[in-house]
Amino acid sequence: MSVQLTVGSTASLPALALRPWQADDIDALVSAHRDPVLRRWLRNVIKDDVAARHWLDDQRQGWADGTQFGFAVTEDAGEGFGAAVGHVVVKVADEGSAEVGYWSATEGRSRGLVSRALEAAVRWVFSEAFPVSVVRLDLLHAVGNHGSCRVAERCGFAFAAILPPQPPAFPKEGHLHVRHRPAVA
Repeated sequence: MSVQLTVGSTASLPALALRPWQADDIDALVSAHRDPVLRRWLRNVIKDDVAARHWLDDQRQGWADGTQFGFAVTEDAGEGFGAAVGHVVVKVADEGSAEVGYWSATEGRSRGLVSRALEAAVRWVFSEAFPVSVVRLDLLHAVGNHGSCRVAERCGFAFAAILPPQPPAFPKEGHLHVRHRPAVA
């Protein structure tokens, strides 16, 4: 299964394409993970090409298994879509629920890129095209990650709870935001 999602341009923002990660994304992936701001919030930091290849293998396996759908977020550079500047992932959790996550490279930050990309992924998950029926999406981020909290709020994820730390994977408290599938009229 392979899916590409698109987000149209606006008067001030370029179009976006969300597509499965590819082998030629290694340089962009490693470069993005060099950013200390991004590294502060990630559980798993990609330090080199070898780690990037393993991560890409995990992404491919998630698509093959139908359990995790990771998208490289790219911007229209005027002559086609450029290198990946962000990541959005949907992880199928259990019957009826999934979790979303995201990050942005330095050049994609503070321009609405992640919010627009996340909203495209949410629309896909709540559509008939998604491989399983999902009625609830969870979004988790570390307490103190104000950028992620703003993205959650912009995309209609309601704050639900403060989660206790769960070391070693989650050494800090977290926020849980939730969005439900809209009722069909």
